[in-house]
Amino acid sequence: MSPAELEVPAGMKIKLLVDNQDPTPEEFESHSLNREKVIPGNAKATIFIGPLKPGSYEFFGEFHQATAQGRIVAK
Repeated sequence: MSPAELEVPAGMKIKLLVDNQDPTPEEFESHSLNREKVIPGNAKATIFIGPLKPGSYEFFGEFHQATAQGRIVAK
């Protein structure tokens, strides 16, 4: 995933645009953000998160966990 870490302001609702540039589907998943969304191959998806308390929130690609990992840091 690129970027692997996103820094966002704490206390604000965030619109996250996820661009799956691979021809196969991927599932954006985050237990700490309570979000899960399948994104078809070569497609984009909008995911709303927050407002977040200060901290670190992990996310990953369910179908490619070995390489698709990252986190959002709210400050």
